[in-house]
Amino acid sequence: MSADGVDLKRRRTLTLATSAVGAVGAGFVVYPFLAAWAPSEKAKAAGAPVEANIGKLEPGQMMRVKWRGKPVWIVFRTEQNLKDLPTLDATLQDPASDDTGQQPDYCKNPVRSIKGKYLVAVGICTHLGCSPTYRPEVAPADLGPEWKGGFFCPCHGSRFDLAGRVYAGVPAPTNLEIPPYQYLSDTRIVIGTDGGAS
Repeated sequence: MSADGVDLKRRRTLTLATSAVGAVGAGFVVYPFLAAWAPSEKAKAAGAPVEANIGKLEPGQMMRVKWRGKPVWIVFRTEQNLKDLPTLDATLQDPASDDTGQQPDYCKNPVRSIKGKYLVAVGICTHLGCSPTYRPEVAPADLGPEWKGGFFCPCHGSRFDLAGRVYAGVPAPTNLEIPPYQYLSDTRIVIGTDGGAS
């Protein structure tokens, strides 16, 4: 005890205890603030790769999966579909897929895919974000005799072929986006991982 009646040992103990409680309280305040910056589990799952089993898909059929909140189409193109693609080049805005931002490098080819028979594309029109409809039929009355199958956007009339390439003279400015993807086997693919053309 000091000369003026103050217990210095007790004062030091109370100061240390108050500091410790203050530090713990600051931690309780700061942690939620810092945790709010981290993505939620839902957000992490939304951006995660998605696996698709294409083993039961038959020629001419399309399946849909959801990746990052967007519809992704997987189309099993027929041999005739693949033969028709080069015949459309003169009617397309970007037949060689020169806009490199629309697909991974390994899909910059005439069929815009790793394996020719399967198209994997984000099902969102590049005009205003509508979702085009899959129109595999050849020469339907509403699309004309030159139509060889593809995707038609009912919102503003944009058209895409079965490689997701946009026709010239429609509102959509670019081809459909091809997401990064890779094959795990002949029947399984993962969308959202960039494994190259393996």
